[in-house]
Amino acid sequence: MCIRDRAKALHWVIGLMVIVLLGVGLYMSDLDPSPFKFQLYGMHKAFGATVLGLMLFRLFWRAAVSPAPSPMPTHAPWEKALSRGVHYAFYTALIAMPLSGWALSSAAGHPVSVFGLFSLPDLVGKDEELAEAMGETHEILGNLIIALIVLHVAGALKHHLVDKDGTLRRMLPSCCGTCGLKSGG
Repeated sequence: MCIRDRAKALHWVIGLMVIVLLGVGLYMSDLDPSPFKFQLYGMHKAFGATVLGLMLFRLFWRAAVSPAPSPMPTHAPWEKALSRGVHYAFYTALIAMPLSGWALSSAAGHPVSVFGLFSLPDLVGKDEELAEAMGETHEILGNLIIALIVLHVAGALKHHLVDKDGTLRRMLPSCCGTCGLKSGG
């Protein structure tokens, strides 16, 4: 698998994890307290910490190994600007979101165990007001990420269905030929 395909695979792994985390987060917030709810919270935290690690790795990867591909020449200036803004917002939100969850857990006095392998150190001391503020921040960031996902998917579909310019195919690793959208590179 080439370097670009590894970057694309990382994009899709993080994207799927984030979508599942958002769905589980919305689902578990309405559950009554139970052992099942606490197990979900534990898994949510562990996968959230994993997303944080993957996003930090992705930042390093972009800077040191594989920069983002150049926009296609057919993209309008407003499309290039919107795409760049959405990507910067994604990077920011996908790092801030798990950090806010980690701070929320720390302030609420609940450790963040990463799959039972180790626990993250507390970011802050126990503080009910801060826990409440971090909970609101976490929720706002979740809503922002949902909006960014909608924009990202809408843009990819617009390029694929309306413009027919190959943007969506560029987002797929080369090994993904089974869907008829084989990547061009």
